[in-house]
Amino acid sequence: MGLITIEMFATLDLVGQAPGGPDEDPKGFPFGGWQAPLMDDEAGAQIGAAYEGTDALLLGRRTYDIFAGFWPYQEGGEDDEIATLFNRIPKYVASRGTPALSWAGSSQLGPDLPSAVREIRDRHEDIKVVGSLDLVQTLLREKLFDRLDLWMHPIVLGVGKKVFEKGVVPTNLALLAPPVASPKGSVYLRYGIADGTPQTGDMSAPDRGAR
Repeated sequence: MGLITIEMFATLDLVGQAPGGPDEDPKGFPFGGWQAPLMDDEAGAQIGAAYEGTDALLLGRRTYDIFAGFWPYQEGGEDDEIATLFNRIPKYVASRGTPALSWAGSSQLGPDLPSAVREIRDRHEDIKVVGSLDLVQTLLREKLFDRLDLWMHPIVLGVGKKVFEKGVVPTNLALLAPPVASPKGSVYLRYGIADGTPQTGDMSAPDRGAR
């Protein structure tokens, strides 16, 4: 069974909407492209390394449309390595509509999303979910992910779609590696899903133990 890793960029108030550009998801959101001024070479290298070994992409409709209009034309350029990878591997699209699927290697998932995702997990070794906030909510709710790569950025927006919206279920995560900070202040956090549900405790108790 393969691993499903959610790759997510977020602000300190956990907004994950439209980090890459103003046209990604502009409805009611004035901060599209908030990530661009905070990118640096170190963060770029972290992102590139995170995709090494990926053999499938799992995307929501909006993210798929953005990627399909961009990555097929980037081979030979500055982002050649990621472009070549993305263009080569299968792309699975979660959508209630009828996406054009113009990007080679693309297919649409069936209406039973949890079952379709489980089938993908059985078929591939290293599946990446990029952006796709609506899809991510389903994966979090169903616990259909194995790892969460979260880049936290040093800004607060106060508006926008959140990484963890209503409906997310209590879940334990384990830190897989020490946090890594980049020169412009983003912090790279790598978590894996863990057994059980969050415990509670009493900080005023002598042993301050969890129960």
